[in-house]
Amino acid sequence: MSPGHTDVTAQVTGAQVTDAQPVGADARVTAEGDPVIVCETPQDECGVRDVLDRLGDKWSVYVLVELTTGTLRFKELQRRIHGDVSQRMLTLTLRRLERDGLVQRTVHPTIPPQVEYELTAMGRSMSHLLRSLSEWSIAHRPAIADARRAYDASHPAS
Repeated sequence: MSPGHTDVTAQVTGAQVTDAQPVGADARVTAEGDPVIVCETPQDECGVRDVLDRLGDKWSVYVLVELTTGTLRFKELQRRIHGDVSQRMLTLTLRRLERDGLVQRTVHPTIPPQVEYELTAMGRSMSHLLRSLSEWSIAHRPAIADARRAYDASHPAS
């Protein structure tokens, strides 16, 4: 590891959660009183990895956000997503979201077939989380930009 990766960037106080606490402990909180996510076993990962794998890709959040407005046809959805998503990538993203039970695909027997996409109940249940994430990112955008500038100034070789 490089020296920059072993430097201490924050001091830990006795009130903060430590790794010495047992996995699966019921009441773990930070010094500020915020709950800490606790997994029963390392293999279980609290289901977080599956969700982050889906939401961490480039297009899934955009698709979910656009579908919160209602049912959309493929081309409508493609036009609404900012960032030039290719037809192939949008198709793959929609299939993954459908496989995860977040999006429902409906094919109407017309010529040519009309395909519509909408959020499932589970997909709709995520909309408040996406909104919270969006609001958090907007509120913290200036602080993140300041932190990046400070980091870049103190690490010119990065």
